[in-house]
Amino acid sequence: TLSSSSAASDVYKRQQLMQTLAADESEMLAIRRHLHAHPEISFHEKQTAAYIKQYYAAMNVPVTPCGEGYGMYVDIQGGQPGPTLALRADFDALAIQEDNDLSFKSQNPRVMHACGHDAHTAYLLVLAKELIKIKAKLAGTIRIIHQPAEEVSPGGAKGMVAAGVLEGVDNVLGVHVMSSMPTGLIGYHTGATQTGRANFTDTIIGKGGHASMPHLSNDAIVAGSYLVTALQTIVSRRVDPFDTASVTIGSFDGAGSFNAIKQDVVLKGDVRMMKETTRKTIRQQIVTMNQGLETMFGVKTKLDYDDNYPVLMNDATLTENAMAAIKAANIPEIKAIKDTGVQDPSEDFAYFAQKVPSSFFYIGCQLPDGSNHPHHSPDFMMDEDAILIAAKAVGAAALGYLQSESTTR
Repeated sequence: TLSSSSAASDVYKRQQLMQTLAADESEMLAIRRHLHAHPEISFHEKQTAAYIKQYYAAMNVPVTPCGEGYGMYVDIQGGQPGPTLALRADFDALAIQEDNDLSFKSQNPRVMHACGHDAHTAYLLVLAKELIKIKAKLAGTIRIIHQPAEEVSPGGAKGMVAAGVLEGVDNVLGVHVMSSMPTGLIGYHTGATQTGRANFTDTIIGKGGHASMPHLSNDAIVAGSYLVTALQTIVSRRVDPFDTASVTIGSFDGAGSFNAIKQDVVLKGDVRMMKETTRKTIRQQIVTMNQGLETMFGVKTKLDYDDNYPVLMNDATLTENAMAAIKAANIPEIKAIKDTGVQDPSEDFAYFAQKVPSSFFYIGCQLPDGSNHPHHSPDFMMDEDAILIAAKAVGAAALGYLQSESTTR
């Protein structure tokens, strides 16, 4: 029958893609290692963007710049009508000095791919190449999004969305390698999946003076220390115990002399939450506490508050269908697919998910010996076997999406 013939064709197409990706594994590793050796921080990824653009030069597909940074996308238009699915990978690095003994160690001082974005770019470039080869057999369009500046607010995704990267796009898929998860595991969750984020800088201004005459001064360090302690009551006394939130003071800049009363101090803080309503509560409490500090200590405060990455919401249907497609592909390198629950870090993929139903899932990349090399650390390391797994998993999910969506339209 026609339907059984179509199903057989779909299976064959998927098997062919899995085989070609496996044959391309050495190319993925070479790309990842090149990018790892030449990292660039957020909003400064000029050479990385040039490398990505050059990769597509011989493939007869237009590369469209998008956003205020170095973002770009490539449309792979199928030979038959159908939905448009976007696949996204980020490509920025972090301002960290690498502390690893690798043949492809970072050559740029104080810059390192300490989060795996080099691996994301490597898998997506090669997957895009193979999808371009079979585009005539695809029903629909796949938009490949190469996004800069995931690590630094306001994030590269926000600018690309504003510039129209999701125009005509029905859904978006993205992945992140996870050194906390074993290689061979595909992790996922539905609904609220990663925290939203805010950052703030709080300047407290008092009156400096001599330590022997504190009554003639107004000590900003005392006021700032009180505020640090008071801020911790927001989560314990203003947030529902069944909700998730954190307020962290990551920097207290009050360096001075042993015999001088400090005139001003600068605090830098980080806020995370799993509900957007909680975001509003925390911000209002911080504002109120600053007002109270001014009254209590007679100081002035200057609060610079940046509400940035939203809570990442995974569409349940899209996520479950993606996992079903990955399972159906019987990828031998994948040992388990399971709900890994909510994840603490924030992710600007959330901006895509705000606009269209999206799914963001995880590729385990822990080293075989189980050693701890966390993201954003100078010794971050990953099992490179995860790169091929990412390519196969996203490839299977993409083909499954186009097949199922095209038949239901």
